[in-house]
Amino acid sequence: MTITPSRTDLPELAAQYAENGFVLVKGLLSKAEAAFYRERSHQLLAQLNRDDDPTWQSAAGLSEGATRLQHLHDAQFYDAAFSRLLVDPRFTDVAAAVLGVENVQLHHTKLFVKPPENGSPFPLHQDHPFFPHTEHRVGAAIFHFDDAPEEKGCVRVVPGSHLDGPREHDPEGAFHLPDVPFESAVPQPAEAGDVLFFTYLTVHGSGVNVSDEARTTWLVQYRDPADPPAVKTHDHSLGQGMMLRGVDPTGRSGV
Repeated sequence: MTITPSRTDLPELAAQYAENGFVLVKGLLSKAEAAFYRERSHQLLAQLNRDDDPTWQSAAGLSEGATRLQHLHDAQFYDAAFSRLLVDPRFTDVAAAVLGVENVQLHHTKLFVKPPENGSPFPLHQDHPFFPHTEHRVGAAIFHFDDAPEEKGCVRVVPGSHLDGPREHDPEGAFHLPDVPFESAVPQPAEAGDVLFFTYLTVHGSGVNVSDEARTTWLVQYRDPADPPAVKTHDHSLGQGMMLRGVDPTGRSGV
């Protein structure tokens, strides 16, 4: 479901999110802002010279040839511009509305660049098994810093899949859902400046970037600080526990 942002739209955003498990907010950032973050993203990756490729082994069967992916954890620790974006009310107000809470806490961030022609796909999965929480008040926001049409391997989601709760993932540790057809996921093409919000129970993935341009996104995972982790995991991310909106009523902070 696509919504053009306005603060008066927050209840509608929350209703669509509750029904479908996701909502694509159009134009949350201006085109100029998105272009700035795209440039900074590529500069950071070049500056830090990260050559590790996070492509999932289970993604190999989704493409005819080898694919590749660039990424960076914790961009906000390398560039203050990303820190400012984390606490921008345009983002945090929507995050709070869709979670149905007042307080929003950071879990982690990842910067992704799908290179042209062979940018890696992600098999269908839930984020839940990576960092399960007790009440499932955990969400994600994907900031699009450039256009992401279907040929760039845009995000795909299975509407309403969050309503079935946690699912059994591949027991070999690949954390994907081999029994869910990739074709059942609906493509969510986006423009630079759009932000896709979804729950960590929503089944999602993405295709191969077969275009001649990179696809640049920033993933921000956030949560209700009052929702405790069911298992202590994924605690290596810098800044986990940072308050993006409101206060932490528990005093746990980075737990």
